[in-house]
Amino acid sequence: MSVTATLAGFASGLDTNDIPAEVTARALALATDLTGSILRAAREADSTPAVLSMLERLGMGGDGPCTVFGLNRRYGAAAAALLNGVLGHSLDFDDTHADSSLHPSAPVVPAALAAAELTGASGADFLAAVVVGFEVCCRLGMALNPTAHYARGFHPTATAGVFGAAAAAGRLLGLDAEAMASAFGVAASQASGSLQFLVNGAWNKRYQVGEASMKGLMAATLAASGFVGAENAIDGKHGFLGGYSDGADPAVVVAGLGEVWETQRIGVKPYPACRYTHAAVDGILALRRDLGLAPGEVQSVAVGLHRNGITLVGAPLAEKRRSRSVVEGQFSMPFAAAVALLRGRFGWDDYDLLGKPEADALAARVDVVHDESLEGLRHPFGATLTLRARNTDHQLRIADPSGEPDTFPGPEDIATKFRTLAGPVLNASTEGLLCRLRDLPKAPSLRGWFA
Repeated sequence: MSVTATLAGFASGLDTNDIPAEVTARALALATDLTGSILRAAREADSTPAVLSMLERLGMGGDGPCTVFGLNRRYGAAAAALLNGVLGHSLDFDDTHADSSLHPSAPVVPAALAAAELTGASGADFLAAVVVGFEVCCRLGMALNPTAHYARGFHPTATAGVFGAAAAAGRLLGLDAEAMASAFGVAASQASGSLQFLVNGAWNKRYQVGEASMKGLMAATLAASGFVGAENAIDGKHGFLGGYSDGADPAVVVAGLGEVWETQRIGVKPYPACRYTHAAVDGILALRRDLGLAPGEVQSVAVGLHRNGITLVGAPLAEKRRSRSVVEGQFSMPFAAAVALLRGRFGWDDYDLLGKPEADALAARVDVVHDESLEGLRHPFGATLTLRARNTDHQLRIADPSGEPDTFPGPEDIATKFRTLAGPVLNASTEGLLCRLRDLPKAPSLRGWFA
């Protein structure tokens, strides 16, 4: 059986009762975490007005049955998946799967939510679909070989994410294995996402992830309508893996499928920036605290990263040291380091430091280098750190950033992050939505659950 057929059979046929309780609980925590980001981005992300205007001009802004968090109206399913996906990824505060180097919730959860509201699926069925979507996109991302995929200029959250969205939506739409394979066939023709946004701090990154969610929903709906998609779209001669990577390994997609749960390997972000900055930020905050450092005492900072980190947050260094837009700041190791040194934290509201002389002065003291010792490890997100202060070098090696599976936040920590992001938008309604999210497993139908 082909990899495509095996994956389609898993996505359509997995018994909800065969998903371990802890995996379902992790899916709920991740969906809650994403919702907080959606809410704040609906009000504050600079790209949001343009996306809303586009939908209005194209006649997609009309009333529909589906929720978009943070907006005082409901949308058609396609528009809702797009909007929740764009908003969920706009702050760069959404979760990360280290082995695939992608953000699974932003493409998967919005597609699943739209499909669940369309079909009246239960909360338990919604969460099972989210798990399936996570497993599909994370496994495809690993099989692509993230370093090789990045080297070709692709953005894996969008390219692999469309398959996760199709799997989650297709499951809720009742696709059998053959129809799910057709949905993957359509998704393969729509897989897209470029790293070119790094050049000018463009909004493409957040949009292409929302588009992956919408296109995955559309692919599944086409298959549910009898549309015939390309056969063996994942591992065929001209399939997804061969077309998007020079180092793909199809066997990785199905290794341990249904026994090893990649959902449990998804981490939550403590900082609203590219995950490759996080280990170094953890280290800088620890040194700042333990040494009682004032920002002016820091003479230099040298951060060693995996080659993928250099690609995203370290080069070209002169430009990374002078971030001016939010996207530029989200992908700048020097800016992240400067924020940590100045504020002793790094949250969404700290982007007010963009362009400030004190931030630029500290960013100019940050060097970012490739550290060969970080290559070949299971996770690519570690960092090495040499911070010079008071004429003394302080060195740290941070194997993994905080929020990874070994340090995954507990329910109260997830709730605290949610309140921080949602509170300024929802005010007194924040706790009500948090309760609705906590009670999702008990929901008999998601139709109207968030009304």
